[in-house]
Amino acid sequence: MSILNQKTIKTPIHVNGVGLHTGKKVNVKILPSEPNSGILFKRVDVNHKNLIIPNYMNVCDTNLCTTIQNENGIKVSTIEHLMGAFYGLGIDNVTVEINEQEVPILDGSAKEWVSLILNSGLKNSDCPIKLIKIEKKIEIVEGQKFIEINKSKVSSDIEFEIKYPNCIIENQKNKVNILNDDLFEIYNSRTFCKFEDIDKLKSLGLAKGGSLDNAIVVDGNKVLNKKGLRFKNEFVNHKILDCMGDLYLSGYRIIGSLKCSQGGHSLTNKLLRKVFENKSNFSFIELKGKNLPHTFLNKQQLKSIA
Repeated sequence: MSILNQKTIKTPIHVNGVGLHTGKKVNVKILPSEPNSGILFKRVDVNHKNLIIPNYMNVCDTNLCTTIQNENGIKVSTIEHLMGAFYGLGIDNVTVEINEQEVPILDGSAKEWVSLILNSGLKNSDCPIKLIKIEKKIEIVEGQKFIEINKSKVSSDIEFEIKYPNCIIENQKNKVNILNDDLFEIYNSRTFCKFEDIDKLKSLGLAKGGSLDNAIVVDGNKVLNKKGLRFKNEFVNHKILDCMGDLYLSGYRIIGSLKCSQGGHSLTNKLLRKVFENKSNFSFIELKGKNLPHTFLNKQQLKSIA
């Protein structure tokens, strides 16, 4: 079977952790599912109408994380790291059962999600993958922030820039091709915050589960985590991870070239809404067997099926 076909996981994945913002203990079970069923979240602590589709139209909050809800107001939050892992590894179909509102933060990156998925193994189906191809440039500008996506022949690029008034974070920029580059550093880059912002976050009822075990904390000119940064570009790489997860709320992997400066969950969601408001902005393509250019063969996917 071709790696161009839809994939799920081979065996169930069980995860226990703590929600970054709620601070609550949470259990997650990721289950294999049938082709064309997509990614689905299921709140097992809710008895009725507990299914939530991770779709850009179901996003109800983008304050420091991405939260989705169904038509009955049942929510799942902080989904971006897990969705980023699904996107990068080419997972098309799974059901995520969760017994609390917030997906566990784990170490603050997608590292553990990726490891668990690869250890489970990927199962190919007979159904070809489907992609969205961007047909024209779409952009949103909000002051100094901007995000845009433009057409690309065969790649899925994210070029991201951050600018922080801090001598450790400063200005960083990086660009990745999701479908072709080794995404190791992206998956392993953790969420971050400034020490002086912690009290404000907690006063807002956020970051109740935050610690140096699941976030980079910067205090002036130093990183408080004992082992420091994992990578020089860890800050901007984490923003790329978030962006990957938010883009997967399109329901498909995207063929296009995205650029963003100082954006985040809100700007990415606004971009998707603008893309899909006009059918001339995009097209759907279904790829079978040998029709796909070699540049689409994601290195991480190849590792996972070796």
